[in-house]
Amino acid sequence: MNTATDRPEAGLLTDEAVERARRRTGVPKRRLAPHNLEVTADGIRHFAHGYGDGNPLWCDLAHGPSTRWGTTIAPPNFCYTMGENAIEQTADAKALLRGDPLAGLGAYQAAMEFEYYRPLRLGDRCASVRAQVGVEVKESSFGGRAAHVTDGLLFANGDGAVVAVQRGTWIHTERHRSKERARSRPPVSFSPYTADELAAIDAAYDAETRRGAEPRYFEDVRIGDEIQPRVKGPLTVTDVVVWHLGWGMQLTPPGAFALARSVRRKAPALYPPNARNIPDTVQRLHWEPERARELGIPMSYDYGGMRETWLTHALTDWMGDDAWLFRLRCEHRRFNYIGDTTWVHGTVVDKLQVEGRNEVHLDLSCRNQRGEVTTPGTAVVLLPTRDTPVELPQPPADNLHDLLRTEIARYAD
Repeated sequence: MNTATDRPEAGLLTDEAVERARRRTGVPKRRLAPHNLEVTADGIRHFAHGYGDGNPLWCDLAHGPSTRWGTTIAPPNFCYTMGENAIEQTADAKALLRGDPLAGLGAYQAAMEFEYYRPLRLGDRCASVRAQVGVEVKESSFGGRAAHVTDGLLFANGDGAVVAVQRGTWIHTERHRSKERARSRPPVSFSPYTADELAAIDAAYDAETRRGAEPRYFEDVRIGDEIQPRVKGPLTVTDVVVWHLGWGMQLTPPGAFALARSVRRKAPALYPPNARNIPDTVQRLHWEPERARELGIPMSYDYGGMRETWLTHALTDWMGDDAWLFRLRCEHRRFNYIGDTTWVHGTVVDKLQVEGRNEVHLDLSCRNQRGEVTTPGTAVVLLPTRDTPVELPQPPADNLHDLLRTEIARYAD
């Protein structure tokens, strides 16, 4: 049971708290029921449309069979919506995960990494394991110490073949330090858009093209090449609602009324009361400005997962049907507020032949209308040559159990 002595003293990062956090490494966490139990054409389409992607590779049942994949496949980030628990929690694991050793600290999503090994196809089911794989203490940019906690989220298809690895790092820092930093930031301007600014955004939408069935060959790519930019915005609450239709809820269990009440009985903190004293999901700060302001944030904002799909959208449109997105890494450094417009850019910075793979390395960025980079990133795309198709990369382990051990060892090193 969590007691006052279990938590960091007065919101401080203590050695005891760090040690307790490290004891959780490798212990599987129980995930919420996934939004999709099976890969379906409707599930794929709703997800892709939720971030503005109409690629026929995902959305046209007649197109997939004509490609190298032989069927409709899901966009890479579709893994977010899937993943039945592959490992049942033991009583010891439940006890170890009870209470949060870092409670009282501010937590901020810092980085998200993805490695993709094979596509999810129509009819696939998906198993997953989520576990903490590393805890590192560093000096925080806010001042004082911070705990960098990395979770691994590992996916396999219904046959047990590894599909993807997702790694998320959160920075847990002393909250009074982050408040001091927040007070020193200049206020954010939410000026109305001019007609010319909106026309420029619409023109960018109208100019979007997609490589599609025409292969982009490794030989033809040059360092310094830029991918066609993608624009996302101005972001509206409607965009967030449509995103949820494809993504699910993710953070709080899905369900309304009596179903929500059944969850609220067990975890009332997930439903803080609104201005009328009605319990409502903690996620509402993404569409309710009043809740965001209560937490010291000037406006509602997007999810990091949205920007991750925007980066993927720009890459998959550029690389074409025959290519493969192998790695994506990004850092969410600023809020992307309701009303903001994001421009996604990418530049080829290197091309290498590694273990039979034809790798193209890119630098990426999400930049808002104020000229601020909200999310920088990098990616590795595998392209075909004129003589050889893309071979999918081999995962570092053949099953989720071994893969978890590999991930833990990776951070221990």
